[in-house]
Amino acid sequence: MSDNSTDFGFERVPEAAKARRVASVFSSVARRYDIMNDLMSAGLHRAWKAFAIEMAGVRPGQRVLDVAAGTGDLTLAHAKRAGASGEVWHTDINPDMLREGRDRLRDAGFVLPSLLCDAEKLPFPDNHFDCVTVAFGLRNMTHKDRALAEFRRVLKPGGRALVLEFSRVAKPLEKAYDLYSFKVLPWLGKRVANDEASYRYLAESIRMHPDQETLAGMMREVGLGRVEYFNMSAGVVALHRGFKL
Repeated sequence: MSDNSTDFGFERVPEAAKARRVASVFSSVARRYDIMNDLMSAGLHRAWKAFAIEMAGVRPGQRVLDVAAGTGDLTLAHAKRAGASGEVWHTDINPDMLREGRDRLRDAGFVLPSLLCDAEKLPFPDNHFDCVTVAFGLRNMTHKDRALAEFRRVLKPGGRALVLEFSRVAKPLEKAYDLYSFKVLPWLGKRVANDEASYRYLAESIRMHPDQETLAGMMREVGLGRVEYFNMSAGVVALHRGFKL
């Protein structure tokens, strides 16, 4: 495999192939995405997202960008906080996920801009947003450093970027977590979403994602400051936050 390769779960694939294969995964699971999230996490994903929303601290009138926003959980919460005077964007690279999220937002009474875009090439001006968030999307991006740099670019000075993502679980729980990830998750995917392979990829992609300290270092490398992270559920998930200083 050439140097222009990257990970797709435990596989090495050409960079161009990763985007296509990730797109296929999320197109496959889009309609069952929320149901599977509840089942996989026993509802804990709602608490993880609630904490991220609190730490984002969106206030009325602020501009917010939700990247890889999918079905729009964070987008909706941000919109409620930003109010009518705010500006909240719902974005995703996958049209099926974007459509699911747009419809859910409209069902909740919010007509927001939903934009199909690549997090590594955001179509927004410099210094525009007060807050950028991404929940469970960064690990699927081919060039995570480019996406983080784009988050910083579009932030106003003093703005904050938040990354909610699966991370490195505490060592005493590793064996149990591996059993759950590689046996239970694919089984659930097969039974509920009729898609075992996508949920095997999910488990593999989590293992390939940078751990807490490595991701914090990546955020600092692109120029974000005051970077900190908060472990949840013994490190199953971590929330990273950094500021454009």
